[in-house]
Amino acid sequence: MTLDELSIGKEAVIETVGGEGALRCRLLDMGLIPRTRVQVRKVAPMGDPIEIRLRGYELTIRKEDAKKIEIVMEEKS
Repeated sequence: MTLDELSIGKEAVIETVGGEGALRCRLLDMGLIPRTRVQVRKVAPMGDPIEIRLRGYELTIRKEDAKKIEIVMEEKS
């Protein structure tokens, strides 16, 4: 599953960050690194961009970039 498929309000954990070169570096620099918990907060009316919450702050990314981030749903204990 990729980050763009996560429903509003749901949480998941980043498994891998795809992309190549500068794009991948930019995603990693923004804090989108493996084993980080993310939550989708909002989606723009036309579906792009999406706002996510991670590491205590909100981040808005393009849906195209979110498709490059593999996630796994978090298991509730």
